[in-house]
Amino acid sequence: MSPDAFRAEPLADDRELVKAAQAGDRAALDHLLRAHQARIHAVCRRITGNDTDAFDATQDSLIAIVRGLPNFNGSSRFSTWAYRIATNTCLDELRRRKRRPELGLVTDVGETDVDGGSVAAVDAHVPAGRAGSDQIGDAVADRLAIDAALQELAPEFRAAVVLRDLCQLDYAEIAEVLDVPIGTVRSRIARGRGQLADLLAGNTGGNSTPPPERHSSAP
Repeated sequence: MSPDAFRAEPLADDRELVKAAQAGDRAALDHLLRAHQARIHAVCRRITGNDTDAFDATQDSLIAIVRGLPNFNGSSRFSTWAYRIATNTCLDELRRRKRRPELGLVTDVGETDVDGGSVAAVDAHVPAGRAGSDQIGDAVADRLAIDAALQELAPEFRAAVVLRDLCQLDYAEIAEVLDVPIGTVRSRIARGRGQLADLLAGNTGGNSTPPPERHSSAP
């Protein structure tokens, strides 16, 4: 796993910030949103596949988080709850996209994560970077290839792979985010990774319509 992928660890004061924000503290609400905005945008960028839709989805997600915060009961981590809102917002955006012309993949190669490092798309199953003077250029090319290949996956596979390999959520958390059984999560991740590897290897089978899933609750 690349060090650029991030783990959605709750910030130390998330619970305190949530409680304060729910009590009407606007400064706490602003702090909470700023702390998670970059992570939410990273997820939206890789699920939607272009900067324009990612910006819209991020803004819609933050608005939904503010509106839903009074009803957040803390039964899950705030970050997991926020990812669920962001993922559903992105999937809704993808459904709307089918009814309008494609914008194409627009990539900002200068995007950074919350720690200031480059955000790798999903690189757990990508060939290792090449050494030598062309390493930076090759790394950028690899990232562009990964971003493009992600868009060839079915949205449900793409979301599962992004949540696992970019956000490093565990299977139970992804099941909660996607509202599906853990067995379905495992299937989507395995199939999504396999199709992604095929696409990056130059095969064309990854873009075919996937057969129906078997919704198993087994781990």
